[in-house]
Amino acid sequence: SIADVYLQACKLAGVVPVSMFLRNLHSSTLTLTHHGLGPMGCKALAVALLDMNIKTLELANNHIQAEGAKYLVEMLRANLTIHHLDLSNNCLLSAGAEHVAKMLLHNISIKSLKLSNGFTDDDAKYFSDSFSSNFKIKELDLSHNEFCGKGGEHIGQMLNNEGLEVMDLSWNQLRMKGAVALSAGLKVNTTLKHLDLSWNGFGNEGALAMGESLKFNNTLVYLNLNNNRITNEGVTMLCRGLEFNDTLRLAYNSITVEGALALVKMVKNTPKTALEEINMCQNVLVNENFVQLLESTCEEHPGLDVQYGGVGGFIAKKPPKRVDPMKVIQDYLDSHKLRLWDFFRNIDKDGTMRVPVADFRKAVQHSSIPLDRYQIEELIQRLDSDRTGRVDYR
Repeated sequence: SIADVYLQACKLAGVVPVSMFLRNLHSSTLTLTHHGLGPMGCKALAVALLDMNIKTLELANNHIQAEGAKYLVEMLRANLTIHHLDLSNNCLLSAGAEHVAKMLLHNISIKSLKLSNGFTDDDAKYFSDSFSSNFKIKELDLSHNEFCGKGGEHIGQMLNNEGLEVMDLSWNQLRMKGAVALSAGLKVNTTLKHLDLSWNGFGNEGALAMGESLKFNNTLVYLNLNNNRITNEGVTMLCRGLEFNDTLRLAYNSITVEGALALVKMVKNTPKTALEEINMCQNVLVNENFVQLLESTCEEHPGLDVQYGGVGGFIAKKPPKRVDPMKVIQDYLDSHKLRLWDFFRNIDKDGTMRVPVADFRKAVQHSSIPLDRYQIEELIQRLDSDRTGRVDYR
């Protein structure tokens, strides 16, 4: 049995068996984070995993090092059932990065990969090379590494990949040079939908480069530029790009009143914009002129959600508790003797059980269901928690 194989492998490797593994032999998800496996414990685990049918393998924070990564890579050549792999915080270093990158050149099963390991610019080259031929991975997490300008250039080349849909590059050191390189890649990218670039020190020059890329990119729907030292001047530069972009619906950045004012004006003057959310610091206070502009803008763009601290020197009171929007819909359907299934099917003409957010919002607004703008947005956030741009009502 697999248990016998694992226990024998642990004995030969001189390590203590992990009871969590033995208790989850028949689960499709194996979570062994913070178990102190080390290289030899990883070797014993890899032997047992050869013939196991699991889809998710989480090994974050186990200090497996490059040696342990090598054993895992050998296992992944034979095991083609693992779709989601987390190797974060394992001290893989450059040798480990090379092992993983070589594995990616041939692996066709992994769809999601997390690699937060403090990798450097030189290590980024390994991943750039592997993603030139691997189009199977849809989600890639390279956050909390040490990629700088040169690393940004390698990652910018990765954006030529025709498979990636979600990428997390937060908490790196890309700075302005990295932002420029990434922007060049974004201009030609046709698949990426979700991009997190927070905590990278882009500055206003980086914001200018991102704004230029948004003039050409028409697939990105979520962009996080939080904590990038972007001032009001940088937000204005970003707005110039957003004026030409009709797909980006969430650009998250902690900004001041002036920056938010520029974004709201851009939304008001750009009929085709898809921007839906502007997030200011919770302690930022706005004035009455801002509120009036926001209200008039929301009349033309009812899906816009702007979060701020308060008005006129007073912290905003906690908003009154609203009735659960799903309950409102259910009560409405009950009173009209309708089924929830019928409600969604009237919107979903193709029968895919996934409705574009814009179509869903428009249908709810034009219906007789008594939901206000905030309840509709809360409903959308719950039904599209992954921010894919589609409401999944299955």
